[in-house]
Amino acid sequence: MSETTADKIFRALMERVITGDLAAGEKLRQDHIAREYDASHVPVREAFLRLEAKGLAKSVPRRGMRVTDLEPTEIREVIEMRVALEVLALSHAVARHDAETLAELNLARIACDAAVDMFEWDRCNRQFHRCLLAPCAMPRVLSAVEDLHIAAARHLFAYWKDRWVARPDSDHAALLDAVRRQDSKLACDLLRDHLRRVS
Repeated sequence: MSETTADKIFRALMERVITGDLAAGEKLRQDHIAREYDASHVPVREAFLRLEAKGLAKSVPRRGMRVTDLEPTEIREVIEMRVALEVLALSHAVARHDAETLAELNLARIACDAAVDMFEWDRCNRQFHRCLLAPCAMPRVLSAVEDLHIAAARHLFAYWKDRWVARPDSDHAALLDAVRRQDSKLACDLLRDHLRRVS
């Protein structure tokens, strides 16, 4: 299925909010964004509604659509929710991984390790976690996890952008190895520790 104009604008604005290019409290001007993306106001409005649904923007009376504030206390809740939901998803995914999904997971791991900046690393890291969990066949859980990845990424960019360094992720390698060996308990323990280490 091809991306619509609204999809493209939503994805672009979402990444800009996540990385801090669009700062907390900044006004999202519909006419400016329509011109920037050479689009009518209709897909821009749709993109705004989707940003709002993801908690990245909020319509403020008499002040228009604005990027939501970043709450420092939110990250602990986000991490604990990720632990609960991702470990649940992984417990169902391990036995369903096959040669094809393991190959995709390994490619995502390699891409993450090869990232040269935080922007590329964040995209690859989210892809690794998507590939890790996708076989669980629990679409509601995966949708909630995707929203939590977005919230977590915003915090990472806000607090780690200036301190990020390229490095191989030994946790990802260990997770891949545990999943290859179909060791669900070890994989879940590794994932739990990996997610909490970010805090």
